[in-house]
Amino acid sequence: MKKIKLLIGVVAMIGLASSSIASADGFSPGEGLYIGGFGGVGMGLVQPKVTTAGNPAASAKTSKDPYTGASFEHREHTGGTWEVKDGGIGLEGLEGGVWVGYGYKMGDLYAGLEGEYAPSDVKFKLEGTTVEMTDGKTISGVEATKKNTGGAFGRLGVYVNADTLFSIRGGVLISEFDVKTTGSTDYSETFYGGGPAVGASLTSRITAIDPNLSIRMGMVYTDFLTASVFGIGTNAGNPAGHVAGGEASNGHDSEVTGSALSARIGLTYSFFDVNSLF
Repeated sequence: MKKIKLLIGVVAMIGLASSSIASADGFSPGEGLYIGGFGGVGMGLVQPKVTTAGNPAASAKTSKDPYTGASFEHREHTGGTWEVKDGGIGLEGLEGGVWVGYGYKMGDLYAGLEGEYAPSDVKFKLEGTTVEMTDGKTISGVEATKKNTGGAFGRLGVYVNADTLFSIRGGVLISEFDVKTTGSTDYSETFYGGGPAVGASLTSRITAIDPNLSIRMGMVYTDFLTASVFGIGTNAGNPAGHVAGGEASNGHDSEVTGSALSARIGLTYSFFDVNSLF
C-alpha cells in the first residue's frame, strides 16, 4: 500500500507541474503521455499436475548404474499422478499497480502503447490426490501467491464522445509466483509464468476536477498457457532421464495450466503531447 500511495503522490505532483504544458481544454482521455494508478480484484483458474515415474513398492534390489557400471542397492518407489479434484478454481485476492503509456487521438479513433506493473496478494490453495516423489516423500497439496505482474500492451479505441474513450488492448503479462507444496515434506520455489493478455476499458474525463484527469474502469484476461515446472525441492524434473543416486527414470513431469481475470478501477493523468514540441 505504501507503494500505491507514493505513486498517487507522484501523479499529483506531475499534474501540478504540467498544467502549463496542457492545452486550455485539456487532453482527451488516454491522449498524450499519461500515468495512473489502479486497484482491483483478481481471480482465476489454476490446474497443476504432477506425474512421477516408478514401480510398485518392492524390497531392496541391486542394479547397475547405466553411466558408470557400478552396482547399487535401492528400493523402487511408487509412481503416480497428482492433480486437483475439483477443477482448480481458487485464485483470488486484491491487486493494485500503475499504468504508464502514450496515446494518439485521430478524430474519433485512438491508438496507443501502455505498460503496467501490479503487486498483488492473489492466492490459491488446492488439495488433491497424494503422489510420491523420487525420494519417497509425498505431495498432497499446493499453494501459491502471485507476488507481482508486469507487461506491455498495444491499445485501440474509439471516442464515444469528447469525454469518454472505449478501448481494447492486447499484449503479454508475466507474473511471479511463490509456490509451496505440502505433504510429508514442504517444498517452496519461485516460478515465473506468463502469456497473452487481452482487456477492455472505459475511460471518462473528470472535467469538474481537472480536464487532464480521467477515471478508468476495465478488465484484463491472461492465459498463462501450460508451463513446465522443473525442480520441486530436491526432485529434478527428469522423468525419462537419470537421477543421481541410482534411480533412473524416476523423476517427475510437472506442469501448471492456468488463467486469470482482473477487474480494475483507477485514475490516469495526461500531461504531455509530443506534438507540442513541433
